[in-house]
Amino acid sequence: MTSLDTAMAEAAEAIRSASSLAITGHVSPDGDALGSALGLAHAARGAGVPAVVAFGGPAPISDSLRFLDLSPLVDAEQFPEAPECAVVFDTATADRLGDLAPRVNRSTTVVVVDHHLEDGSEFGDIRVVDPSAAASAELAVLLIDAVGWSIGEAAAQCLLTGIVTDTGRFQYSATGGDTMRTAARLIDLGAHPEIVGQHVYESVPFGYLKVSAAMLGRAVLEPDLGLVWSWVEEPDVRSAGVSLGDLDGLIDDLRVAREAGVAALLKQTASGWKVSLRSRGHADVAAVAARHGGGGHHNAAGFTMDADRAAVVEAVRSGLRG
Repeated sequence: MTSLDTAMAEAAEAIRSASSLAITGHVSPDGDALGSALGLAHAARGAGVPAVVAFGGPAPISDSLRFLDLSPLVDAEQFPEAPECAVVFDTATADRLGDLAPRVNRSTTVVVVDHHLEDGSEFGDIRVVDPSAAASAELAVLLIDAVGWSIGEAAAQCLLTGIVTDTGRFQYSATGGDTMRTAARLIDLGAHPEIVGQHVYESVPFGYLKVSAAMLGRAVLEPDLGLVWSWVEEPDVRSAGVSLGDLDGLIDDLRVAREAGVAALLKQTASGWKVSLRSRGHADVAAVAARHGGGGHHNAAGFTMDADRAAVVEAVRSGLRG
């Protein structure tokens, strides 16, 4: 067996033998982290195994993802102090777990399931890491199969959401044949892609339009770097009556400029500028993000930086120059 097959078998055995599961992922969970965690939790509960899902940090679940069955979700304070088996999705390093890191580290067994390759990371007792996978949810499906559990309709919907969101609706280069076959299987099991599309991509509060207008009005094109960038300030968000979680789609409004191979969107937060990066393929934005403690994929990545806006933009420029 390959090392991935061995890790998958070990992870399945650890999960199968556990009397309960505590499942989490990175702070500010996106569709992949949330969908993967919920998918496993629903499968576990369907097999009669108690399972809870929680995330560290203050960021709430995005309204666009609340159509999923959140019944396994609990507050961080209700996450076990020392889980028998903790399963961590879409998270390369323990520091991305926020407030839950100490509890996960006290677990008897920590299973990490991820598609981000972090050089030198030793986080987790069993690491199911495959950078060729398009989404952690793709690996979650394989893990549930390996455990021997069924995927019901609720789990299928969560897992499909993870795949759809992390592939950019199957547009990103990591999307492969196996990704499409897995998505088709989840649809056959009861997932509804039209519901994912309506909630994630076709439903925003009216205030989103105001923030998008302000952001697009500030957009800057730097032809020498093939970069388009803009920013959103805290007053923009407050005056529009929205939350940062409502604004995940803004980067897609910006990245469509055909003159730019890379788009960078800066969103001001209490802890600094949250930077979203997108590439059309030539530039490795994951490498840019990694320089500043962030991560992601070749074509989609991000980081947070506590500095003034000019310094943050210069950090992006410097990363693109290499």
